[in-house]
Amino acid sequence: MSRAVVALGANLGDRGSTLRAAAEAIAALPGVRPVASSREVESVAVTLDGPDTSKPRYRNAVVVIDTELGPQELLDALHGIEDDHGRTRQERWGDRTLDLDLVAYDDRSIDTATLTVPHPRAGERAFVLAPWLDADPDAVLPGAGPVADLLAAVGDDTERVDEPRLFDEPARVGPSSTPTTAPDGRTGAAS
Repeated sequence: MSRAVVALGANLGDRGSTLRAAAEAIAALPGVRPVASSREVESVAVTLDGPDTSKPRYRNAVVVIDTELGPQELLDALHGIEDDHGRTRQERWGDRTLDLDLVAYDDRSIDTATLTVPHPRAGERAFVLAPWLDADPDAVLPGAGPVADLLAAVGDDTERVDEPRLFDEPARVGPSSTPTTAPDGRTGAAS
């Protein structure tokens, strides 16, 4: 299985419900095992012209998954989830009901006509870095460095939302997590 990081965002509709439903849909994809998720944050909308306080604010979060899907297959599945939530692609960086970005896929570097991984702007965006750090305090953006250092460099201008994590953590974040069953029947992870 490969480890993937997916950033979620929405600034239209019931943003929190949309993010939670999208996280559940990601976790339910065939060949996907949820590993960790963040709490939600709010941020100012970023447009092609930069931050725009006149636009509806975004809710953002991150989920970490293990997957048997290849990078393009996973991206296609994420686009399907966006479509299920009414996502339209009329304006680049425009308002949206749901945005799902594949931020990282193992430590691979991919640059095709439809997919660039790691996400080329992830290291510059607190609304990706802050929730990613919340989901995985030891996170590293391939080719850029520890997420904690990147967030410190750009500054955290996000606001925490008082909501639970997007899904229960069935496993501990770590490269060698193997699910185990505890005596009380709960699933956990052993390194």
